[in-house]
Amino acid sequence: MSNTATKNAEHDRRPSGHIPRKRFGQHFLGDPFWVRRIVEAIAPRSGELLVEIGPGLGALTEPLLAAVDRLHVVEIDRDIVARLESSHPRERLIVHAGDALAFDFGSVGSDLRLVGNLPYNISTPLLFHVAAQVAHVRDAHFMLQKEVVDRMVAAPGGSEYGRLSVMLQYRFAMDKLFNVPPGAFRPPPKVDSSIVRMIPYGRLPHPARDERLLGEVVTRAFTQRRKTLRNALSTYLTATELEALGIDPGARPETLDVAAWVRAADCVAARAPTPPSAG
Repeated sequence: MSNTATKNAEHDRRPSGHIPRKRFGQHFLGDPFWVRRIVEAIAPRSGELLVEIGPGLGALTEPLLAAVDRLHVVEIDRDIVARLESSHPRERLIVHAGDALAFDFGSVGSDLRLVGNLPYNISTPLLFHVAAQVAHVRDAHFMLQKEVVDRMVAAPGGSEYGRLSVMLQYRFAMDKLFNVPPGAFRPPPKVDSSIVRMIPYGRLPHPARDERLLGEVVTRAFTQRRKTLRNALSTYLTATELEALGIDPGARPETLDVAAWVRAADCVAARAPTPPSAG
């Protein structure tokens, strides 16, 4: 290793001796001010069931564990898993070693409160993984790249509004709470981060007849977001059908709110052939 590389590694090394691994997208939160502010936003209480995704070196883990009876954490880095297991009683800190993208949150229980500094490189698929298991979730407080959070909470009409916005807003009420600067982490990322609060709807405001089909229609449209809806959705709906739904065929995908996307998907679902009855 060159002298420069050695110095960089030493600069990035935390007091624990652990060097952040790029393949896991590790940026460890360490600034006490921001740790305190995030924990205050989560407001953990005794008796609640918390699951932390990617505890890393424990900046959030320690204050969360101090507030609840026991804490579940999901961690893929084997060195960190060993460190956590050796430094905390197993009846208080339950460590699930593995990839959060494959983790069954329902195996922990229900009414879960999820928290985590999500790795930038898997943040979008991880959000969809959480959404697929929303029945087990009370709320989630995640730190992600600011650009991702801005897309999550974006309103229709802007360039930030897209597939992620529609599919998460379909299922969650979301609030961007505050930004966290790069200097709060080691190593510092090249972008700002943001904290978002996600609360699943007890009753969906706009329930779709077929949620899989809704996702398919939304994905198709936003992969061609420069096209008009007449062209982007031509394999699903005619211009006449769009107009009948109160949707301008000449509009762009980013102009439709969640309710309009559900109307469009429901129209497609209504045309689907009915499976033959048994017997």
